[in-house]
Amino acid sequence: MEKRVVRSDLWIDAAFDERLAREPGVALRVFSVQGNPSAAWDALASAHVYHVSAAKDELPKEWFARADLIARCPDLLCVSAGGAGYDTVDVAACTAAGVIVVNQSGGNAVSVAEHTLGFILGVSRRMLEGDRRMRREIGYAREDVMGHEIQGKTVGLVGIGHIGTRVAALARAFGLEVIATDPLLSPEEIARRGARAVSFDELLARSDFVSLHCPRNVTTLNLMNADTFGRMKRGAIFITTARGGIHDEGALVEALRSGHLAGAGIDVWDQEPPPLDHPLLAMDNVFATFHTAGVTHEARRNVAAISAEQIAGVLRGERPPRLINPEAWSAFERRRTQVLARA
Repeated sequence: MEKRVVRSDLWIDAAFDERLAREPGVALRVFSVQGNPSAAWDALASAHVYHVSAAKDELPKEWFARADLIARCPDLLCVSAGGAGYDTVDVAACTAAGVIVVNQSGGNAVSVAEHTLGFILGVSRRMLEGDRRMRREIGYAREDVMGHEIQGKTVGLVGIGHIGTRVAALARAFGLEVIATDPLLSPEEIARRGARAVSFDELLARSDFVSLHCPRNVTTLNLMNADTFGRMKRGAIFITTARGGIHDEGALVEALRSGHLAGAGIDVWDQEPPPLDHPLLAMDNVFATFHTAGVTHEARRNVAAISAEQIAGVLRGERPPRLINPEAWSAFERRRTQVLARA
């Protein structure tokens, strides 16, 4: 009984292929996103698992796991998103087809949390501004790029899952007070994860740093907009390593230009990478990175390894630990028996 896993040729750590190669009865096929489409469709048409890149601006939309692709893959049992996010997956369409969706949440938590603290330190201490001025100017005073200590300040976490919990631990080590809001967790669980639970409104009003660690979905799109930026404390700093679209980039530009916010650390964008003439890139008080918070050697290898391990378990009939649509599980179990009987 051959169980077929398909992925694209976008870069992935070798740990993924190595792990699946050790799983009895599993065959891996790789298609080129820029190659012969018929060869790609031939591979996908017989796939039991499609491991799809989560990079929405790197993967051509033709290969997103949407209803049209799912309709051409009658044996598809599982879509595995190659990261914590799953912007390239239509979860509702998968559920309707009896296809489960899994992600790799937590696999890059350490890297993203470290990046978040780097943003907090870098913007507060005006490190990037000092670096730029030192490279292009002579004669300015050190006090011209004088920043602030972060000890004793308050960081507000919007979402306290795997990454937020790690940020909370690092923030406390730097002497920050940590508050958090998360609609999925009780105040007691938020406290167990290292933060004091507050409302979203209180978080905006009290935080010296507002840091996003929530998923992108219908409840969080445009969460940070002109109104919510305006409700942040004057002189606060906005940080996001979550997903583009959760914050309104135009509203952030205005909040920074007006002086209401002192700075920002931005890793995620509406378009990735953003155009070179993007107004946020022209601001010295903005620390900008290209969705690299989770892109470290350690994180990429860890995500690849847990992706393959989870896929191997799914193909053995095990309920995966990172199941996005549990409502599809019963249909998946029925289909798995039928589909694999034909394999």
